[in-house]
Amino acid sequence: MKDLKHLYYFEKLLEEANNDLIRQAQDEGKKCVATVCENIPEPLLNLPGTFSVRLRAPRTGSMEMATYYMTSFLCEYTRALLERAMEGGFNFADCIISPDGCSMMNRCVENMELLNTMGAGKENFFYEFMEIPQKGDQNGLDLYVLQCKNHILKPLQEKYGIDVSDGAIRKAVEEHNELCRIIRELGDFRKEENPRITGYEYHILTMATYVAPKYLLMDKLRETLEEVKTREPDADSKFRARVVFVGSEVDDVDVIKLVEDSGAYVCADRFCLGSLPGRDEIVLTDDEDALTQVCRAYLKRGQCPRYWDTPKVVGRREYVEQVAKEYNADGIIYEQIKFCDPWAYERMVGTVVMRDDYGYPVLAVDRPYSIGTSGQMRTRVQAFVESIEIKKIQGGAK
Repeated sequence: MKDLKHLYYFEKLLEEANNDLIRQAQDEGKKCVATVCENIPEPLLNLPGTFSVRLRAPRTGSMEMATYYMTSFLCEYTRALLERAMEGGFNFADCIISPDGCSMMNRCVENMELLNTMGAGKENFFYEFMEIPQKGDQNGLDLYVLQCKNHILKPLQEKYGIDVSDGAIRKAVEEHNELCRIIRELGDFRKEENPRITGYEYHILTMATYVAPKYLLMDKLRETLEEVKTREPDADSKFRARVVFVGSEVDDVDVIKLVEDSGAYVCADRFCLGSLPGRDEIVLTDDEDALTQVCRAYLKRGQCPRYWDTPKVVGRREYVEQVAKEYNADGIIYEQIKFCDPWAYERMVGTVVMRDDYGYPVLAVDRPYSIGTSGQMRTRVQAFVESIEIKKIQGGAK
């Protein structure tokens, strides 16, 4: 296929945590709100005068100092973040808001604060830690709303004079929804028998929307959507199987590329930094305040394994099956970053359920945060693709 006009531009944005668009937005006087987890409602971080950035550590090398503070048995994502913070790589942020998504992330951000790794020269810099509900019920919603008021809206207003009114939240949701519509419309092309956009390209576009000011991406995203609408796919696809990629945080650009280079087309992305459900629109009505509706939307759609009530537990596998069916997947890859405890359990159970109850071929892997050109991962994906092909020949696959 013809290369996407702006793909290189988006790839370059992902090479550094402090990218050009972050610097441009701050030059315009906007405040950068850093976060580390999908459980923080994005629209609340993108109010007039602010923009959100999901922290990541591209081109991670040694994590020796972070390992000293956090031990080698904790998630590599959190250690990579702490290492980069200690190097001064996140000093562009004007604040950081972290949820208790897991004890490892808590420990990571607490160490950032204790070691004074961020906020140099910024008098109003602040750390906030949110308690996130573990059930999707009314009590959980009430807690969520209270936490967002106390740990997002209140400090942004007090420290930086940000407008946190109902009208400001509705405006942020409206802008958020426009971005979501573009990303999901681009993603719909992956349902085609011979897709006109690769999983790698889609991953780059989606990830850019998490790590750069959204309003500065919109023109190029709109142009890319129009480009893809008229793009001619290759006559013969190089992919031998279609897979849903399910699991923990994925911000390494090499992960999806490695999978697709091994013959598996990533037709859907159900992971923490993806579009399903991360780029679902939020529908607001006029009969209730916007904050409550935003929190309800995030609570209802949340697929994080930290939610442990039965409807959520069962719903996570049902959601994966729904996505696999909608995107015509041949198999499912369950992945986790090494030592990610919540997704370790979810991967184990999900692998068995999706295989035994839903009949999908499943590959379960744990991976390093920065995968590079992992020969082991490549070999496992290649073998998985071959097993899907054999089952197709035997008539045993979906």
